Amino acid sequence: MKTHGYYRLAAVTPQVKVADVPFNVKELVARAHEAAAEQADVALFPELCITGATCGDLFFQPQLIQAAAEGLQAFAEQTEELDCAFIVGLPLAVGEALYNVAAVVQHGEVHGFVPKSVLPNYRGHGERRWFQPADGTMHDMGGVPLGTDLIFADAEGGLAFGIEICEDLWSVTPPSNRLALLGARVILNPAASIEQAGKAALRRRMVARQSEQCVAAYVMANAGVGESSQDAVYGGHAIIADCGEVVAESERFSREGGIVYADIDMERIGVLRRAESSFNDSATRLADSGCEVVDALEFSDACDLRHAHLPTHPFLPHKEEEAEYCEDVLNIQAAGLARRMEQIHAKALVLGVSGGLDSTLAMLVCVRACKRLGMPASSILALTMPGFGTTGRTYNNAVQLIKLTGAEFKEVDIKPACMQHFKDIGFDPAQRTNTYENVQARERTAILMNLANLKGGLLVGTGDLSELALGWCTYNGDHMSMYAVNASVPKTLIRSLIAHEAAHADAKLAAVLQDILDTPVSPELLPPADDGTMEQKTEDILGPYDIHDFLLYHFLHNGAGTEKLRALAHHAFQGVFAEDVIEHTIGTFIKRFFTQQFKRSCAPDGPLTGPVGLSPRGGLCMPSDASPTVWQE
Repeated sequence: MKTHGYYRLAAVTPQVKVADVPFNVKELVARAHEAAAEQADVALFPELCITGATCGDLFFQPQLIQAAAEGLQAFAEQTEELDCAFIVGLPLAVGEALYNVAAVVQHGEVHGFVPKSVLPNYRGHGERRWFQPADGTMHDMGGVPLGTDLIFADAEGGLAFGIEICEDLWSVTPPSNRLALLGARVILNPAASIEQAGKAALRRRMVARQSEQCVAAYVMANAGVGESSQDAVYGGHAIIADCGEVVAESERFSREGGIVYADIDMERIGVLRRAESSFNDSATRLADSGCEVVDALEFSDACDLRHAHLPTHPFLPHKEEEAEYCEDVLNIQAAGLARRMEQIHAKALVLGVSGGLDSTLAMLVCVRACKRLGMPASSILALTMPGFGTTGRTYNNAVQLIKLTGAEFKEVDIKPACMQHFKDIGFDPAQRTNTYENVQARERTAILMNLANLKGGLLVGTGDLSELALGWCTYNGDHMSMYAVNASVPKTLIRSLIAHEAAHADAKLAAVLQDILDTPVSPELLPPADDGTMEQKTEDILGPYDIHDFLLYHFLHNGAGTEKLRALAHHAFQGVFAEDVIEHTIGTFIKRFFTQQFKRSCAPDGPLTGPVGLSPRGGLCMPSDASPTVWQE
């Protein structure tokens, strides 16, 4: 079994000469050795690559068919010592029929043939002139199976792949749907798709969409420019997608061909499939599948992750999609809040604004919600409640934010009330313990709750997903609200959302928002330093939120265990954070995630905006008394 479940997949575009089998086999062998040297586990070549896909009526020539069979044997013999599994395409005669097949080769043996199911026969395509479509039955080719329902796997079941060929993907019901339900975690598509204006974008979308629908990795390797250009051009477009996202792609029209690689997490695919009940509901309907599993493949144990797609900010979209994604999140938050206001007939929104990231985002969401309901921004009662740790920078930013958005401003100094409470419970405020900090948080919540009652309004919570995951909130303090708009928004995404709003704000508001983005994250519950700057910085205590959000995503969404989290984090943040910082943060994350579940078990309502949620009503069903021991070993 592979370390951490990662396997390296390769999509190869070789040079080709039409009908020149010896040249093509020599090129395939050279590319096979190149892929094996890069420690690929599976290397996919294009459709009909042994002969070339554009041989036309030469496919009727027995000499070409015989040369292709001999070429396959030669390829197998010349790659026998390689551990990689190769998929190569050729025409194969079966009785009186000729099939367009993909052959699976490893260690000098052909392990199976998969015939093409859907043959294009329209607008210049005429494959039915030469080939027979797959008939749905399984054939025995001298001990080698030939059929569409073949799953190729290693004996330990770490990697399992199925094959469909080119046009199969374009059909109404692609064979890959069935192959995925039969257990294939990777779909391989050897193709010879012609180039047309806009075709590459369509191909990319289809591959990504099919990998998402099948909850699988999808690899397509297309025939390249060496094919005949008599009536069409072939661009050698190679694509690797992982559960809906393109993670590797070749440059088209290369004269030399090439190889693209991606390290794909097979364990993750298994976790996602188990988590999505609809996938297994569909799989159970495959009665009497007739599937044959070829489990004779063998792969090495190591994968160094150098071709793994591991963004440091997994909750953030690609740059080109960022504006639309931010709008989606903000509109989901605002729509959820507006609906709750309608439900309880709220006359106002009440929230505390600290000058930090979370309350700033909540404030911006409140403004959007009011606009949706046709209510003025003055319907928002925004409070600044300076305490013992409030700095001039955050205070001024909070005041400016409230005034520039047009909300009603109110200031309540909580220090006298906190001092009275210290006296009431017999606490010495010189002791800077949790009590010192939590009294302030609960005092603020009491003020906000009671003002919401007084105004006939709704108290909007400001806490975010990252804080909730770590329990970095005061129970029945900032932990509590009447609707938590940021509940599923991680800290790393909050920065993008505020920056997005700043880009569309007037100059004065944009300047305030930018200064808030530049301010270190802090609860500001301990007195500032002598120079007035904040003494208490959250990330100095917990570790960087960049790492925490990375861990949270891979732990909850992808099911990664501790050792895997460690390997992924060190790989992703190498050169960004010191190794001891990463290790400390992992330990903090595991400990706090388990011990703080009791706070999440009674979290208030809030909208789900992304792939991870911690709501006890379905986002995360976890007992408050779960032990972290297994994850700490």
